[in-house]
Amino acid sequence: MKIAVDAMGGDYAPLEIVFGAVRAAKKYHCEIVLVGDEAKIREVLSKEPGWEKLGISIHHASQVIEMGEHPADAVRTKKDASIVVATRLVKDGVCDAVLSAGSTGAAVTAAQLILRRIKGIGRPTIATPMPTPKGVTLLLDSGANVDSKPEHLVQSGIMGSIYAEYVFKIKNPRVGLLNIGEEETKGNEQAKATYALLKNMHTINFCGNAEGRDVPKGNFDVVICDGFVGNVVLKFAEGLAKTILKLIKEAIKGGGILAKLGAFLLMPTLKKLGKRLDVTEYGGAPLLGVNGCCIISHGSSNAKSICSAIGVANDYVRGDVLAHIQDTLAKEDILTHDGEKK
Repeated sequence: MKIAVDAMGGDYAPLEIVFGAVRAAKKYHCEIVLVGDEAKIREVLSKEPGWEKLGISIHHASQVIEMGEHPADAVRTKKDASIVVATRLVKDGVCDAVLSAGSTGAAVTAAQLILRRIKGIGRPTIATPMPTPKGVTLLLDSGANVDSKPEHLVQSGIMGSIYAEYVFKIKNPRVGLLNIGEEETKGNEQAKATYALLKNMHTINFCGNAEGRDVPKGNFDVVICDGFVGNVVLKFAEGLAKTILKLIKEAIKGGGILAKLGAFLLMPTLKKLGKRLDVTEYGGAPLLGVNGCCIISHGSSNAKSICSAIGVANDYVRGDVLAHIQDTLAKEDILTHDGEKK
């Protein structure tokens, strides 16, 4: 297992990226290639004694794609950008996966241009796990494509179902289409057209429309929507989780001695709750639909998040997710991106 990490991508790069990679190398016993400015990476690694024995190496890249740059233009013109070089390492078979906390647009574009899409897939999709009382709900797309055709959403359902089965070990995952009501006739034209396609699918366990409240409840294992809606849902959930934890802390602080005593007694439970709501526990989301493992992390990722994201890459590769998706698309009568049968 060898993972290429874009050491220059993210708000706290390269410091937190490198620290996270070192933590992951110890935890997952995998080889990690840090891609980026070698001098800056070595400066951070100098604070981690014994890193040379952890299977960590450096691959120099002289350029960085900034958050404000146009993704397609930057990927095409900056051939030595860290995310471009890291993605090429996967294409060339040097590494098994690539991870970046930099520009999502650049990571998606690099994956599409270098790794290419899987045959039969019109657009790749970002699959983000969201914590629920029952485990996790896989939400996709959470930001790769803001405009999706019905056939793209069907493809997301297929890939999400496979990922849930082989990574989260969920047998026959329940797939839902995010909508404003349970009835088949609800929603916009996109939703109604997608429902018509999904209900005739035999490849996945489509269980009907999922309303917004079904996502945190865990009533579905996989929930599909376009990237615009999915990203709004994801960011809202992240903000809500942080707000709930903040309100709990403020209530304890201003509740007097009894509140503080109660909080002390409940501390183990509160820590477990905080861990369940902490997005850094997952750290990264896979970009499904490209010929290779590409993990996308939040721009504000810290070392803990990066370590978790490398764990996601580890699970993806060991679960042989790519091969399972390719096999399913090759065997089944799946819609292509042009809306025609294969």
